[in-house]
Amino acid sequence: REQRADLLQWWHPWARARRVARNAIYFTTDYQRSYPFGSLLGPVLHTIQDRKDDVTLQATPTGGLELQFNSLLSGKLGRRRLVRSPRNALETEDIIEAPENGADVYLTIDLGLQALCEREISKAVKDAGAQAGWAVMMDPSSGEILALAQYPYFDPARYREYYNDPDKAWMTKVKAITDAFEPGSTIKPLTMAVALEANREAVARKKAPYFTPTEKNTSSDGRFPGRGKPIKDVRTHSYLNMYMALQRSSNIYMARVMDRVVKGQGEGWYRDQLSRCFGFGAPTGIELPAESAGVLPTPGVASTGWSQATVHSMSFGYNLQVTSLQMLRAYGILANGGYWIDPTLVRKATKRHDDGTAEVVWSPPVERPARQKRVLHEDSVAEVVKGMRYASKAGGAAHRGDLPGYTQAAKTGTTKKIVDGAYSSEKYFSTFVGFAPVSDPKLVLLVAIDEPAKVYRPGQGMGYYGGVCAAPVFRKIATQALEY
Repeated sequence: REQRADLLQWWHPWARARRVARNAIYFTTDYQRSYPFGSLLGPVLHTIQDRKDDVTLQATPTGGLELQFNSLLSGKLGRRRLVRSPRNALETEDIIEAPENGADVYLTIDLGLQALCEREISKAVKDAGAQAGWAVMMDPSSGEILALAQYPYFDPARYREYYNDPDKAWMTKVKAITDAFEPGSTIKPLTMAVALEANREAVARKKAPYFTPTEKNTSSDGRFPGRGKPIKDVRTHSYLNMYMALQRSSNIYMARVMDRVVKGQGEGWYRDQLSRCFGFGAPTGIELPAESAGVLPTPGVASTGWSQATVHSMSFGYNLQVTSLQMLRAYGILANGGYWIDPTLVRKATKRHDDGTAEVVWSPPVERPARQKRVLHEDSVAEVVKGMRYASKAGGAAHRGDLPGYTQAAKTGTTKKIVDGAYSSEKYFSTFVGFAPVSDPKLVLLVAIDEPAKVYRPGQGMGYYGGVCAAPVFRKIATQALEY
């Protein structure tokens, strides 16, 4: 404003003395993006390019919410007609088309929790010597995303630096929704939930249940039909029941139970339950572009990767791929007692009018009640959660994620990444996902560490395991969030 006043103070006398039209110099209002929180939530928010389209005079969004809601955020340019006399004095100014303000988009993100997650995930990635990492927190009763953090960060104010560097371009993605991975052991509670649902269907047909949670099954023989190599556990277990199998994270137990289930229910039934109950194989519908659907193979369709051994592999988290958000939603369903939820980032979008009123121009497509349709019976959920609680206690694979003073249900997972069509013995994907408090869950949290270094940590074991590199991050974030 001061520069404008100084310029006009010089210009008017100068123009008058030389008989130059005073309005030969004029000012137009333009806007520049400001990021008061820096790179916080950068990959989710994104930005717009500096250069504007020559015709529309609108800037192109680079991704994220900017791209998803571009039509609402950009508003509408107006048109006006200027009439001038030969002496260039402005005589009339007619507005042909009034401009419209862009909308305000209201998010479900809590900035305090977002900052907490970004701080802890950055520390974890550096400590693990990993390529990347992310943490996603959700309210399991409503599906509202409370935090979506990842590291390395994407700073929207420096977007050119990322898009012009092939080594940084991937940082602009929201990897929790774009990257699908084999979930590994984090799927085991879901496998048991499906098996318990199969029991209910069998009993309804007046048949014996396929297994019981307290029944001891042999877990030392990993040989199954159709498999060239036997399934192995990290440690040998002679007999396990469901609760101990979840605590010890037994691959053999999961495969043994699901082998019984599919013989009675069919392979297609198992596949359909993973889709119907947890939404695997389809995007969640989160309000962001480029969401992956993951990969859920179909029985009888060889091109999707289905074989006789697929059921066993899927039971402990291989031969299917899910996104972090899909897995977070699945655990949210366990947390809320078995009800379907739709993850959401946006509460509403409103447009302000000149009279000060605000009009809601966007809201979630479906009104989200506190409880939507039930997809798992409450008894099935209760049994699985009971086993998950053992996993995060002493002797469990997830014990480093235990929350002092709180009850939580959680599971850890570690899978080998596929490189050039084969499983790598050097690159891993590690996760930890759970919810707390168990009696009335306030949050469900997933922590993912991508390609942690394969190094030994004294007193802990190999550093690439989810229970070593991801579990402590879960504990730090969840403990502070519950006290927040």
